[in-house]
Formats: sequence, structure tokens, C-alpha cells
Amino acid sequence: MTASSEAVVRQVKDVPGFRGVYYLVDRATGEAKSLTLWEDERTMRDSEEQAARIREETAQREGQRIVSVEHFEVGFSHLQP
Repeated sequence: MTASSEAVVRQVKDVPGFRGVYYLVDRATGEAKSLTLWEDERTMRDSEEQAARIREETAQREGQRIVSVEHFEVGFSHLQP
């Protein structure tokens, strides 16, 4: 984990309902997406103002541009132990 990603995790990990984060990068194009996981829809919605602030601050600091923010429900998941 880079110092920048550690800073983002520190900011978001204490938000009520936060369960995890993925940061996905296409190294060839430089395109990146982040995916946050929340306990339920209510905690996700309750986090939106704080999440927007964290997104904007991070994008500005990293010289990135936020193209869109979307919301999805997890249909299913499976992770190997």
C-alpha cells in the first residue's frame, strides 16, 4: 500500500458502516476506480457527504479527475480464504 492509499484508508475506515475498499488501476491507461463496501444501503447513504469530501480531497491531491460516482448492490460475492 502506498502512503496515499494508506491516507485514504485512514480517512474512511472509521466512517460508520464501512466494511472495505478496493482501488483498481489499469496501469496501461492510468484509469482507476475505487470500490467501497458498506454494511448496508443506509450506512452507504449516510456516508455520502463525508465520502464526497474524501474523494474530492484525494483527487485534488493526486491530480486526478472524478468522472462519475455510481451505486450498486452486491448481488453475490465469493472470496477464497
